[in-house]
Amino acid sequence: MYTDHQIFDRYHKFSLKTDKSRSARQSITIKELTRLNPGDYVVHVDHGIGRFGGLVTVEENGHKQEVIQLVYRDNDVLMVNIHSLHRISKYKGQEGEPPKIHKLGHATWSKMKEKTKKKVKDIARELIALYAKRKAEPGFAFSPDSYLQTELEASFIYEDTPDQVKSTLAVKQDMEEKTPMDRLVCGDVGFGKTEIAIRAAFKAVTDNKQVAILVPTTILALQHYHTFRERLADFPVRIEHVSRLRKSAEVRQVLKDTQAGKVNILIGTHRLIGKDVEFQDMGLLIIDEEQRFGVAVKEKLKRLKVNVDTLTLTATPIPRTLQFSLMGARDLSILNTPPANRHPIFTELHTFNQEIIKEAILYEVQRNGQVFFINNRVQNILEIESLLNRILPDIKTVVAHGQMDGAALEKIMFDFINGDFDVLIATTIIESGLDIPNANTIIINNAHQFGLSELHQLRGRVGRSNKKAFCYLLAPPITTLTNDARRRLKILEEFSDLGSGFQIAMQDLDIRGAGNLLGGEQSGFIADIGYETYQRILEEALLELRESEFPELIKEQPPQSPENVQFVSDCQIETDIDVRFPDDYITNIAERMDLYRELDNIKAFSKLEEFHKNLDDRFGSLPTEALSLLNIVRIRINALQLGIEKLSYKNRQIRINFVSNQSSPYYQSATFSNVLQWLQRHQKTARMEEKNGKLWLKIPKVARMDDILTILTDMRGAESG
Repeated sequence: MYTDHQIFDRYHKFSLKTDKSRSARQSITIKELTRLNPGDYVVHVDHGIGRFGGLVTVEENGHKQEVIQLVYRDNDVLMVNIHSLHRISKYKGQEGEPPKIHKLGHATWSKMKEKTKKKVKDIARELIALYAKRKAEPGFAFSPDSYLQTELEASFIYEDTPDQVKSTLAVKQDMEEKTPMDRLVCGDVGFGKTEIAIRAAFKAVTDNKQVAILVPTTILALQHYHTFRERLADFPVRIEHVSRLRKSAEVRQVLKDTQAGKVNILIGTHRLIGKDVEFQDMGLLIIDEEQRFGVAVKEKLKRLKVNVDTLTLTATPIPRTLQFSLMGARDLSILNTPPANRHPIFTELHTFNQEIIKEAILYEVQRNGQVFFINNRVQNILEIESLLNRILPDIKTVVAHGQMDGAALEKIMFDFINGDFDVLIATTIIESGLDIPNANTIIINNAHQFGLSELHQLRGRVGRSNKKAFCYLLAPPITTLTNDARRRLKILEEFSDLGSGFQIAMQDLDIRGAGNLLGGEQSGFIADIGYETYQRILEEALLELRESEFPELIKEQPPQSPENVQFVSDCQIETDIDVRFPDDYITNIAERMDLYRELDNIKAFSKLEEFHKNLDDRFGSLPTEALSLLNIVRIRINALQLGIEKLSYKNRQIRINFVSNQSSPYYQSATFSNVLQWLQRHQKTARMEEKNGKLWLKIPKVARMDDILTILTDMRGAESG
């Protein structure tokens, strides 16, 4: 007698009570990660690290306003306008010691920022030079898709996820451009990154270019070799692989054929960057699981072929890679949508317990599955095997590690894939890309000794079919672990939802810091100034470098219409009128804080209208104070486009401060010319003056906020009269 799900290989979704509470806990958002609570350490970009004191209502010129209270050393209090909320961020340094709270008005913070900016500039200079070199080098513009490409994509037996479609399109568009591609595809384990790589490789091959695929392990090289051969079996493409699993004579022959242009796609480990490896005409380099390579290898590759299209695949980008992409130094595609019928991997943290191990293995074997047991020490791996054989005498086990002979290791892996063994006891050699759908339980011994992305990668070896998968992390009691190890294991246990690789990478960035962007050492400055401030300083440094040392990069960019050119990155707004969300309109303080932050990050009028509609929908029509608050954001968007660094509206008078850098190209721009033309037409009411090297514009007798908007709009379109 068979049930329907055995005949049709269909499995019902498990609906356990514990699952519901677990998934509710897992659905932590980036918003929650950055939510501020009174007492939290915060960083103000101008004043340094203090403590968050909450939202406070104050009065100015008889009008109520809501401000943020920050407490500094010696209990000095700083009140921050809600329009400057974007200048405050939650302190995210490295775990361990609490940060040092700064003294208000002291020079320590500004000195530290300057020192950091100088260091960051040194690092970024090399990065931009490399980026500029790539941009300057003529790349190869691949032809649009051929009928063969369409045929290959149509032969994919699964349905593409929306993210897969988007990423494939982005990669192909990049390849068709004249400048070399540098794209990072960040997708969770098993989300279809390899298929994107196959399509890109085939596109290159149809234009008679060779493809190099660099992978971190011999096992993965072998697996990719088989996957590529299987997918491209109907096409005239020669695929080869080089690794220590092959005989020296075979490798020599493959390299000879590669140099002669007879090999279309070459897959290999570090062996690919050897001096004896030469391509006749390489057009695409694919780097899989980039976090497994050292900086030296990646730099060698970058310099090896500056004008070659590069596609990097990773499940959990290392902080440095993620940082590169968040900075916009390379393009980023994220695969967030899981393939159909996937379940989250049930993840549990335990101490080493023979009963739990026995139960986990028996459960998996009884449902005809297989188990990975990860033990990363070759010295005691055989002891683990004899322990499993003692507690489970009927279970077939096999050991695999990197010190084995290539042919023996290959045979073990094939036997395990064919189902000849129930448990594979291995080191992290199986970490990257191994795809065995029948293995759905993984037990990781001494999990506290692994990095976060490594643990996420290992966990991704299971749950690759429609069966529910389990991951058991075995570690000493949590109280005996270091802060970092404890936090890593907790994060992994918490983020076990599908597609959580990107969040895990963000958390990793949080724990470890971004490191030196191009060198090997980790950066000390994140702990000093907090991650978001570091990001801000980095952006400023990049902007300054582009303006002063790499102006040709700016010239290269397509000409922008005047309203899209921004000469300032921030505009401070000060006012004495009543602008806030009243307590009786939005009662919850945390909700108000979130909405202030969301509003403060709005940079486009369309987003502001959307925000307005949502407020109307959730809380009813907006009171006057809230409408004024939205008007302030409209004013700020206009002011940014006009090169205004600060705008003050108090006692019905406007004071405007323009770009403080006198040598800025702003003063030769059409934008400033418009301002001057407006000033000529309003000489009787407005007056421009210079004070302490800064240019100020004063406009008295401005009755309402709507009038400010009219003035700014008029300035932007001054030439049209």
